[in-house]
Amino acid sequence: MTERVLLVVDMLNDFIRRDGALYCGESAEAIVPFVEGKVKEFVSLGLPVIFIIDAHDPQDLEFKRFPPHCIYGSEGSEVIKELKSLVEEYSFAIRVPKSRFSGFFRTNLNAILKDLDPKKIEVVGVCTHICVLYTVEELCNRDYEVVVHKSGVASFDQEAHSWALRQMEEVLGASVC
Repeated sequence: MTERVLLVVDMLNDFIRRDGALYCGESAEAIVPFVEGKVKEFVSLGLPVIFIIDAHDPQDLEFKRFPPHCIYGSEGSEVIKELKSLVEEYSFAIRVPKSRFSGFFRTNLNAILKDLDPKKIEVVGVCTHICVLYTVEELCNRDYEVVVHKSGVASFDQEAHSWALRQMEEVLGASVC
């Protein structure tokens, strides 16, 4: 059993960088130092850091709803350099590519978490009301103890961000702190 696991959701160039294909705004840039601190903490303790990474086929149907972004293998789908540099030689950094909102949809995240058997899963990343929410929903449905770090999540829509934090806490039972 692993004491804690950190899930880092979509901290990717296309979402965090101003020139990214689906830039999530200044609020997303503002969480980078907090997320960086959490990754450093987990690395220093030898705990798993799981990067949930949006990675789409160029013809993905999601592009009917959102502009093309995070094309598999592109610079836009890469983890931002501030985080990437922290885990380059860290053997407990795990990458989970996804093509939908939930980190569980057609991925091996469930198997990874079963193997790790964490007591607690901490979550940071973007966008609060989309990929973070749908991944947290699945974590809670699998009865994990989930902590969402308010200072480590952001969205381009502040109203939706606030609503999602309330949903995760009041409906799903995650701890939002």
